[in-house]
Amino acid sequence: MPDIDPESTFRGLPLTAEQDAEVRHYIKKKVQHGQPWDTPELAAMLEDMLEPPGDVEEGLDATASEMKAAAERAAASVDEDMEPIEASEERNAAMESEVMKGPKV
Repeated sequence: MPDIDPESTFRGLPLTAEQDAEVRHYIKKKVQHGQPWDTPELAAMLEDMLEPPGDVEEGLDATASEMKAAAERAAASVDEDMEPIEASEERNAAMESEVMKGPKV
């Protein structure tokens, strides 16, 4: 990822190149339509860019943990003496079964 240069970003904020381009595009469109650009919508956009919601990441961590546990349970159901193809099919079937059971509550 390229270094962020606060001198070249909107209001010197630590934005990525993509975020800075999105902000400048928003402002350009507002100016083209003769509308004020320094709006609460822009403020909310910047806030989201600078500090994404934390609960989204927490949800991803929980989902990743659930998937890892399901994969471990599926792998445990495979017999070591099986042929590789048969073991792979059994592992896939066990994984599908774990997914169908849903998240552990």
